[in-house]
Amino acid sequence: MDKAEIPLAQRDALGLMLDDHCKIKHLFKAFSREKDAEAREAIAHEACLTLTLIGQIEEELFYPYVRMRNEAAFGHLIDKALVEHSCIRGLIAQIQGMTSEDRLFHAKVTVLGELASHHVSGEEGELYPKLMVMNEDLRDIGARMRQRKDEITIEAHIA
Repeated sequence: MDKAEIPLAQRDALGLMLDDHCKIKHLFKAFSREKDAEAREAIAHEACLTLTLIGQIEEELFYPYVRMRNEAAFGHLIDKALVEHSCIRGLIAQIQGMTSEDRLFHAKVTVLGELASHHVSGEEGELYPKLMVMNEDLRDIGARMRQRKDEITIEAHIA
């Protein structure tokens, strides 16, 4: 999905998440190409932190807002996304306790990338287009999401 395709009423919120999705895709591609074990481990841990940040913002702000706007239209998509987040969090917890020397490290990070890719595809292919077609105004939540992302980043010193 191209940010230029997003109507103004949705651009702040969806554009923020598209940028995060792009970063995640880049990190997992870098992980798969990297040969050095230490560098691979650093990339994996950065991907875990980034996914945690994105998931927190979506769960705290975006999903409840979208659900409140139209439960019938978006509730099942939000439920599916929350289950995917739960699976992603479980793998992140395992990976964060590992190093690249652990036998299953590479496999777990690869599966995490696949889960994240599936989740991103669902949001970009189904949820976001539906929000755009239904002309949901996301300007308010977009500003709150950006503010919350800045707060979390400062708190966690991930900047």
